[in-house]
This record gives sequence, structure tokens and C-alpha cells, in this order.
Amino acid sequence: MEAVLGHLRGAIERGDYAVGDKLPSEAELCRRLEVSRPVLREALRALQTMGLTVSRTGKGTFVVSDGAVADPTFGDYAASDLLEVRRHVEIPVAGYAAVRHTPEDLDHLTHLLERMERETDTTAWVAMDTLFHLAIAQAARNPVFRRVIEEIRDALARQSAFLNELGGRREQSNREHRAIVEALTDRSEQDAAEAMAHHLARVESTLSTIVRPAHRTAPSPSPDAEDQA
Repeated sequence: MEAVLGHLRGAIERGDYAVGDKLPSEAELCRRLEVSRPVLREALRALQTMGLTVSRTGKGTFVVSDGAVADPTFGDYAASDLLEVRRHVEIPVAGYAAVRHTPEDLDHLTHLLERMERETDTTAWVAMDTLFHLAIAQAARNPVFRRVIEEIRDALARQSAFLNELGGRREQSNREHRAIVEALTDRSEQDAAEAMAHHLARVESTLSTIVRPAHRTAPSPSPDAEDQA
């Protein structure tokens, strides 16, 4: 999928497919690139998330930009909005969970983590990833926190799939999740909050690496630089 995405993204950025152009049909792209339709569709979804294309029902996929947007959309929410809310909600929630969790909460999180560390299928891993974050909200013993995570659950899953397919985040996420569970086990509010903050910072960093800001402009030379020229 990464190879297909790289090929199509490169063709768009080079202008082989200009803004306003319709991409070839799925059948034609599968034939040209020698890939299955599910693989192609994953790549097309990633292009749309990056803001390069838009899919129009019954008409096909059209190019709408020659450079990826700085703020992609996952489901109903922009990435920046999603990350802002997650920082303000999930970091303190992890701290509350550290001091409020029950033995059953910890058993559930540990079991999920162990399953995630063994899982190799991205779709299955992403499903457990959202369950993991829901379980932490549950362990905080405040139903409002869980309701907030439920509200953004679809967006979290879409973002997680995107980062794992294109950013190779799964093993790193597993290590970050383990650090969170270890802090919960120690009932350390500070360590749990810091572990979650680190996890979200890595999510943001990986996302910014995958999605380059559109229409970068070169910095203007400083007066000193002009004098030296």
C-alpha cells in the first residue's frame, strides 16, 4: 500500500495528474500497478485523508491539490482539533486512572496490551487500540471521560490506521502503551500523565512527518544575508 500511495502521490505532486483531473478507474489502476483492489482502495483513502483527492460517488476520484494539506481530516474531525482535545482529556485521564483503577481495570488493560503486542494484522490492532484508550477512560471512574472518547472513537481508529499503515507506528505504540500500563500498575499519577503525554507527542510527530505542509515558502533572506551576497 505504501508503494502504491508513494507512486500516486508522486504523480500528483509532479503534475502527471493535475488539479481537476480524474484519476484512472480502480480497475485500470489495479492493472497498471499490479495490485489488488483492497490495497488500491487503502492508498486512495490515504490520498483523500492527505487532502490530495476527493471521491465523488458515481464519478470517480479527482485531484484537488498538488500538495498534502497540513491538517488532514479523520472522520468528522481535523487532526489538529483531535490532538488538541486528546491532550486536554487523555493526559489528565491517565493520571486519574492511575489512582482510581480497580484490579479488574488493570487486568483488562494488561490483557489488551498483551494481545496488541502479539497482533500482526493492522485492522485488528487498530480495533484494540481504540479499546485500550476507552479502557483507560473507564478506569478513571468518570462516565463523562468515557463518553468523550466514545465520541471521537471513529476518528481515533482512522488516525491509528493511517499512522500504522504509513508511519510504522505499531511497535512504537505498543512500547508507549506498556509505559502507560506500568505507570497505572505503580499507581503513579505523574508517571501515567507523562507516559500519555509522550504517547500523544509521538502521534503528532509521526503525523507531521507523513503529511507535509502544503505550499511551503522559502524564508526571505535576512538583511545580513543580503549584505553578504
